[in-house]
Amino acid sequence: MRPLSRLMPAPARRFVSGLTLSVALMTGTSSLALADRIYPGEEAIVFEAGENRVDAYRGVLSVPENRADPESRMIELVYVRFPATTDEPGDPVVYLSGGPGGSGISTARFRRFDLFMQMREHGDVIAYDQRGTGESNDMPNCESGVNIPLAEATSDAELGALYRDAALVCRDFWDGEGIDINAYNTRESVRDLSDLRTHLEADQLTLWGISYGSHLSLAALKDIEDEIGHVIIASVEGLDQTVKSPARTDAYFARLQTALETQPAVHARYGDIATLMRRVHARLDEEPMLIMVPRREGEPVPYLLQRRNVQQFASSMISDPRNVGALFAMYAELDQGGSQIVTAMLQRFFRPSEQIMLRPMSTAMDVASGVNADDLARFETEAETSLLGLYLNFPMPQLNEAWDGLDLGDEFRTAPVSDVPVLVLSGTLDGRTYVESQAEAVAGLENAQIVTVHNAGHNLFMMSDEVQQSMHAFLRGEDQSGREIIVDLPDFNELPF
Repeated sequence: MRPLSRLMPAPARRFVSGLTLSVALMTGTSSLALADRIYPGEEAIVFEAGENRVDAYRGVLSVPENRADPESRMIELVYVRFPATTDEPGDPVVYLSGGPGGSGISTARFRRFDLFMQMREHGDVIAYDQRGTGESNDMPNCESGVNIPLAEATSDAELGALYRDAALVCRDFWDGEGIDINAYNTRESVRDLSDLRTHLEADQLTLWGISYGSHLSLAALKDIEDEIGHVIIASVEGLDQTVKSPARTDAYFARLQTALETQPAVHARYGDIATLMRRVHARLDEEPMLIMVPRREGEPVPYLLQRRNVQQFASSMISDPRNVGALFAMYAELDQGGSQIVTAMLQRFFRPSEQIMLRPMSTAMDVASGVNADDLARFETEAETSLLGLYLNFPMPQLNEAWDGLDLGDEFRTAPVSDVPVLVLSGTLDGRTYVESQAEAVAGLENAQIVTVHNAGHNLFMMSDEVQQSMHAFLRGEDQSGREIIVDLPDFNELPF
C-alpha cells in the first residue's frame, strides 16, 4: 500500500508538515532543536570545503558486510549530515555518488558544496559514502602481480585475458584479507539505504544520485519502493546498462559532430571527427608509436602507444563537452605523426607500472551488475566496427562473470516499475550515459519527469542555475516534465590542461 504522504498534493503535504511542527512546538521542542537532533553514532563537526566552514554531524552506521551470512563481519558506513535550514523539513536527502566508487563526502567537499547547502531547504542533506567508498572503505586495493608490458604490443584479447587473471588473483587476495567480495553489489547497497533510513528515523528518503548513483537509486525503487519518497537522478545508468552500447557511442559522436560544426574554425581544423579517429586507429594498428614518458624522478619510461590505448583515452575524455577539445587535438596531432599531447597526458595521469591494480568496490559492483547474454552478444558485434571498440566500459565486459557467485542475474537487470516521483536530468552531449539509454532506463516509472539539458555532459548539476532551479521546483511538487534547458557549448579550440 502506498504511503499516504505519496498520495497527497504538495500543499497538503506542507500542511501536514506544518501541523507536525505545531505539535512539536506545543510539546516544548523548537524547529531548530528538531533540525539539530543527534542520531546514534553522530558527532558534531565543522565541515570544511575550501574556504567554507559549516556546522554538521559526522555519523557512523554499522551493518553486516553480507546479510546472507550469519557470521558476516560488520562494516561501518560513514556520512556527513547537514541539518535542514527550513522549519518544515521533508525527507532526508541522501546523495549517492557515481563511479561506482565515488565518495559523497568528497563530492560535498570538493565539487558541489554550494548545491549541498542549497538542498538543505528541503530537509537534512546526507553526504553518504556507500559501502567500500571514501570513509566507508576499509579494504586495500589489489596489486595483482599480473603485468601488462608497457613497451610491447598487446592485443585486445590478450589484455582481456590478463585482466581476468588479475581478477582471480585479487579475489584470493581479498579473501585472505577477510573481505567477502560477494557482498559488494548494488542489492546489498540498497539494504544499506534501508538501514540508513531506519537509523535516521525517517519514514522515507529522498534519493539524489548521478551515474552509478542513479543505478543504485533505480535498484532501490525495485527493492524498497515504499521507503523512497522522491528521486532526483542525473546521467542515468539503467540496471542493464553497466555495459554501454557501442552503437549508442557512435550516435553520441554524431551529435558531437553537429556541435563541432557550429564552430566554423573548429570544423575547419578537424573536419569529420569520426573519419579522423578511424584513420588514427588504423595507423596505430599498422604501426604503434613508441613514446618516452618523462618522469619527475628517474629515467623516462618507454610506452608503446597502440590503438586500444587511444580508445581508452578517448573513453575517459568524452563524459563532458569541455574535455573533447583535447580529444580533437590529440587525434589531429597523432594523425600528423606527433605525440606531444599524448605525452603530456601520460606524464600527468600515467601510473608508471606494468602491474594491474584493481579496486575492490568499483570492480565488484560492476561485475555484480553484469550484462545479459543477448546484450553482451550485441555489444561484441557492435564493438567490431565502433569508434571506441571494447573500451568505453573497460574492464567490463572483459571481467563479466570473472568471479563465481557475484553476478546478480537477469532479474536484477530488469527495469523498475514505480509511481514514485522521479526527476531525470539528461544531457544531450553526455558521452558516458546516452539520452536514448536514459529514456529507456526510466520507461517504467510512471511519474518520471525528464528534463533535457542541451549541450550538457555527464556532470551537469552545476552547469546551469536552471538545473538547480528545476531540482528545487521538483521537490516543491512542481511538475518539470518536458522542461528543456540550454547551456553554452565550450570553445572546442581550448584545451582543459
